[in-house]
Amino acid sequence: MPTSTTELGQLPPTRSTLYGAAKYRRHDDLLDVPVAGGERDSWSVDAVLDLLPTLPTWPRQAHRWYRDRLHDGARAILEWLSHQPCAGWQDRWLRSGADEGLAWLDQLVATTDASDPQARVASLRIGLKSLMLCRIVMPSHEFLDAYHSQSLLRHAREVFRPDLFAGLEEHAHELDVGERRLALALKAITRIVLHTGRDLDQLTAEDVLALRACTIRLRGKTDPGVSLAWTLLRHVTDLGPHLTLREAVRVGQRPTAELVDSYRIQSRSVREVLIRYLDERRATLDYSSLRVLIGKLVGRFWADVEHHHPGIDSLELSDEVAEAWKQRLRTVAAADGSTRPRADYYEILTIVRGFYKDLHEWSHEDPYWATWAVRTPIHRRDTAGSVKARKKTIATMHQRTRERLPHLDALVATAERHKNEQAALLAATDAAQIGETFTHADRRYRRIVPHVYTDSSNRNRTPPSRVLDLDTGATTDVGRNEHNAFMAWAVIEVLRHTGVRVEELLEITHLGLVSYTLPDTGETVPMLQIVPSKVNEERLLLVSPELASVLALIITRLRSQNRGAIPLTARYDHHERTTGPPLPHLLQHRVGWSWEVPGVNMIQKWLSSILTLTGITDAAGEPLRCTPHDFRRMFASEAVGIGLPVHIIARLLGHTNINTTQAYMAIFDEQLVRAYRAFLDQRRAQRPEPEYREPTDEEWREFQQHFQRRKLALGECGRPYGTPCKHEHACIRCPSLRLTPSVRPRLVEIIANLRDRVQEAQLNGWLGEVAGLQASLNEAARKLTSLDRAQTRGPAGPVDLGVPTIADSPA
Repeated sequence: MPTSTTELGQLPPTRSTLYGAAKYRRHDDLLDVPVAGGERDSWSVDAVLDLLPTLPTWPRQAHRWYRDRLHDGARAILEWLSHQPCAGWQDRWLRSGADEGLAWLDQLVATTDASDPQARVASLRIGLKSLMLCRIVMPSHEFLDAYHSQSLLRHAREVFRPDLFAGLEEHAHELDVGERRLALALKAITRIVLHTGRDLDQLTAEDVLALRACTIRLRGKTDPGVSLAWTLLRHVTDLGPHLTLREAVRVGQRPTAELVDSYRIQSRSVREVLIRYLDERRATLDYSSLRVLIGKLVGRFWADVEHHHPGIDSLELSDEVAEAWKQRLRTVAAADGSTRPRADYYEILTIVRGFYKDLHEWSHEDPYWATWAVRTPIHRRDTAGSVKARKKTIATMHQRTRERLPHLDALVATAERHKNEQAALLAATDAAQIGETFTHADRRYRRIVPHVYTDSSNRNRTPPSRVLDLDTGATTDVGRNEHNAFMAWAVIEVLRHTGVRVEELLEITHLGLVSYTLPDTGETVPMLQIVPSKVNEERLLLVSPELASVLALIITRLRSQNRGAIPLTARYDHHERTTGPPLPHLLQHRVGWSWEVPGVNMIQKWLSSILTLTGITDAAGEPLRCTPHDFRRMFASEAVGIGLPVHIIARLLGHTNINTTQAYMAIFDEQLVRAYRAFLDQRRAQRPEPEYREPTDEEWREFQQHFQRRKLALGECGRPYGTPCKHEHACIRCPSLRLTPSVRPRLVEIIANLRDRVQEAQLNGWLGEVAGLQASLNEAARKLTSLDRAQTRGPAGPVDLGVPTIADSPA
């Protein structure tokens, strides 16, 4: 893989370098695979000509002169190919250059003394068609693209397993595929059969991918019939595990080296250490996190350093280079030249600092990293503002939730109303005949049908529900609008009742609805299983009656549109670049002839359509924008508002850290006042009523005398009111004793006396006395140390709160 300066050049790191790589493979390598000759490749000219009348498409009813022209054209081509120094007809076909186009037909006519050149060319063309139907020559996709013969494709379907082609058409009708799309798919399949020389049940995935690669080379895009051809061929042959063509050509997860090389790193040594470091980290990261890490470490850091300092070849950066990079990192330049502060500035600094720290730590275990264990260009002071930035981000999130939560009821009501209105309009449209005028909701409509459904080939298909608004002249696809309205309503309802992530929303399946029996009452309650998305931990959510009603409507709708069964669809995770197994997803819709799980962009489009209908604006007067993740924050804020404990909310949201949950919850001022008043009322209700009465004179006098009796010889006693002395008035041992500076000489005398008494007890063998005296000595020494420490601080030191200071070890 090229990494030198001359091969790669120096390009500034951009976001597109990481995400701009092709998401789909082209498979150009399949175009260079030659097609081998078949079992008739070594037949003689006469044997091949004798085979022509056995074709099902042989013109037996035509005039003799037409059969003679066909026979003469085939003989002329065979005799011309026989002059090529090759063993078989297919090799002669390729070596002669005939597979490169149709110009050789005119050249072949020019070598003969034909009186009518055009008739001679026509004779050669029909003769060539017969040779292709006999599989004497297998032309390339480029040749078939230039040949333009509908009769060849039609006759090929009559010759090569017509029963399988009939099965394909029947399967297409089951999928409700239009005749035009079916014709394009059959054209693509027939071209594959002619090119490969194999029947339908012998085709492979590579055969379809080769046709797709050819169409991309010729026209820059895939022909519309290739995708349906893949779907239909899966009905008669084994194309591998991929259900769709799109799934088969997706790139998937890319190697670490390929991701790093997308940034055109110039230094080979730094490139090697980055790849090895990221490979070590990859084992503990999901693919999405790995791509983000590479984008920030390789793209935002090292590629930017190399771009502004060409020739740099060491991770040890000078102070000038490091400081210049930090200044460039602070802002983001827009297309119009304006700049704004970078939101992830501290995050990138933390990643780069962690990279250098990891190299230092790993160097103790692996000598390879020792060479790269240099000082980090990111100091602790550089990330000092990360906490403040994090608090600012959380405050912004809370304010965003406070702006949207009051409008949640209006949003839900609008979605419900729009769904019902579109369903009523669809019912009225379906009840009307084509061309009939009807009135609905005080508006006049006429049901119309697209012109493609007026063709004889499409008359048996159900036309879409389209109407012409006679008041405005606008054409509306009522069926599509009703579908979008229902899906938007379903998305809003599921999000607000569950608080799931948008990825988890799209992964909800019919299999996730389970029942749970309460052990104490034996009651059976419905539960919804949420598969892991961000964290590798499944969780169960209790299905409320409102959520159960929504899920029931979704399931009923899917079954009614798919012959009583929920379709099995495979969801593509664009973050992890993987495709899941076919499952009965609840949020899926029909796109063309197949069922698909919608993407995140489609979910946002449905939400935005409802927000537009509400007419809600933000504080700046702009239309309010709401994302699926906003519903997750609103769910957490509503849950804490009704008194649900935070740790339970964390379990419902799938958070492993309760601090993450607290960042989601936006507390309103009225909620704070209401919750605190409820807390006071609850505390008063639980505590004894006598505690709230007025004290008697005797109780008040006792309370005052308590503080007078706290005066001791060495200071004051700090034990609370109403508590007994736990040390039996051995104050020197008590941590509640608060010394005054004036008693220091007396404390020194006590310590000296205790030392003498300890020595005396040790000489006399009074072991029990030694232990008690030693405990008193240690406590006295600690108090002396605390007293001296407080005096050395001076008047500018901290205010003494009366809390005893316990030293680490006795003085």
